[in-house]
Amino acid sequence: MSGPSNTPVEGPPRRRRGRPPLVDRGRVVAVAVELLDEVGLDALTMRRLAEALDVRAGTLYGHFATKRDLLDDMAEALLAGCADPLPPDLDWPDRVAELAGRLRLALLRHRDGARVHAGAHSVGPHTLGFADHFVRVLTDAGLPPEDALRAAFTVIDYTVGHTLEEQAAAPPHDRLTAAADRLHAALRTGDHPHLAPLADLVTEPDFGARFAYGLRLLLRGLAADVDGAVGRP
Repeated sequence: MSGPSNTPVEGPPRRRRGRPPLVDRGRVVAVAVELLDEVGLDALTMRRLAEALDVRAGTLYGHFATKRDLLDDMAEALLAGCADPLPPDLDWPDRVAELAGRLRLALLRHRDGARVHAGAHSVGPHTLGFADHFVRVLTDAGLPPEDALRAAFTVIDYTVGHTLEEQAAAPPHDRLTAAADRLHAALRTGDHPHLAPLADLVTEPDFGARFAYGLRLLLRGLAADVDGAVGRP
C-alpha cells in the first residue's frame, strides 16, 4: 500500500488582485433580466448590475456603451420563444392574434417588460424572427409587403402600449383602492352620466378581455384591407 501523496491538491483558481473577473455578454444580460424582476427598471443601474455580477462597472461598458444598449439586448432576451413556429392549422387572423398574444405574455412575464421593449432597437434572432413571422403571415393573407409591415407595426404598437398600461396599473393595493375611491366620488356628482354606470369596470379592468377586444377591432380593420388588396386587379 502506498503512502499519502505529496502532490498538492489544487483548489479553485485564485482571483488576481486588482483585476475583475471576466464576464461574457450573455451572462450580463441574463443577470440584468434577473435584477429587473427583482428591483424594476428605474433601480436597474449599471453600478448595481456590476455589483450583482461581482465585477467593476468598467467591465460592463466593455460590452455596452450605454444603458440603452443593454436594454436593447434585454428586450431581445425577453422575446425568447416569440419566433417559434406557428401552429399550421390557424388562419391568418388567428396567427396574428397568436403573435400578439405571445408578445404580450412575454412582456408581462417580467417586471417593467413593456418599458424595456419600448424604444428598443434589437437586431437579434428573437426580435427579427418575430417580425418576420408577422410580415409573412400578412403577405400570405394578401397584403403588399409594405402594407404588411405597417400592419405588423400597428399590432405590435397596440400590444406594447396596452401592456405598458397593464403593468403600470399594478401599484400597491392600497394605492389602487384610493384611486378607485376618488373615481367613484368624482362620478357621483352626476356630471358624467355616461361614464358613471361603468365605474366598476373602469376601476377593476379585466386587462385580458380589454386586450382581446381591441385586438378584434384591429383584426376587423386588417381584414378589410386584406379583402381590398385581394380584390385589386
